[in-house]
Amino acid sequence: MIFISKYLVPKGYTGMTIYPFVFLKSENLRANAVLVNHEKIHLKQQLELLIIPFYVFYVAEFLIRLLQYRNWQKAYRNISFEREAYCNQTNLEYISGRSIWSFLKYLRHHDI
Repeated sequence: MIFISKYLVPKGYTGMTIYPFVFLKSENLRANAVLVNHEKIHLKQQLELLIIPFYVFYVAEFLIRLLQYRNWQKAYRNISFEREAYCNQTNLEYISGRSIWSFLKYLRHHDI
């Protein structure tokens, strides 16, 4: 379910997913198939990790990446969940063929 909220989506971002909802910064983004696909990939990730562990893992990996890169944006872009979503967001069929735990392939160190 997609909601529009310029207040819930952090500054500098266009969308955010908190299972089972996708929040977009503005109504016109609803038509952005690539962005919506990116957020749907996060929905799958959250569901397969039973939601709460996803957020624990996400924050822990972000903090590790922040220590590694000492740059907020680079740390965010290199979280395994984000790497999977960014690498596959243009493939609108990705979710239908995605294997469970696919984000694990993106844990290894490869800068984006």
